[in-house]
Amino acid sequence: MNHQTVSTELPVPTHCFTVRLSATRRGARLARRLATQQLDAWGWPYDSDSSRTAALLVAELAANARAHGRVPGRDFRLGLTVVPPGVLRVEVSDARRDRVLPAPGDLGSVPLDSEGGRGLLLVDALAVDWGTDYSDPVLKTVWCSIALGPSVTGARRVTGPPPT
Repeated sequence: MNHQTVSTELPVPTHCFTVRLSATRRGARLARRLATQQLDAWGWPYDSDSSRTAALLVAELAANARAHGRVPGRDFRLGLTVVPPGVLRVEVSDARRDRVLPAPGDLGSVPLDSEGGRGLLLVDALAVDWGTDYSDPVLKTVWCSIALGPSVTGARRVTGPPPT
């Protein structure tokens, strides 16, 4: 008899970062800045396509957490994880578990004259994969994954404040 072993182990993360931020506009802006700063420290500079894409996705998810997931007195959480072979997983958790998001592929369309409603369409277009996790009894986590370009770890970089 042949027995096959199926591995359910996930790749071991090479980099992890988590921070709690206030569910305010300032907190959402800080999430984007911290994400690009962290990617730069890990070897993906501010001006790389990977950093720009991650900044845009973090900005959208953090803005959604602030606008639609805010509960007075509760923060939101930003998590960044890099797993081999160079995939960044962005997670934004908020306290509005009761607000159910559409599944990927069920976003529908947004009227052209609408002032909002395009954030998840942008996430859907830029991310390799995305979804919502309701497994925590208190939090809702919206996550997305992007493929990172090559890291410049070890390359000489000019350090300074992140671009505004």
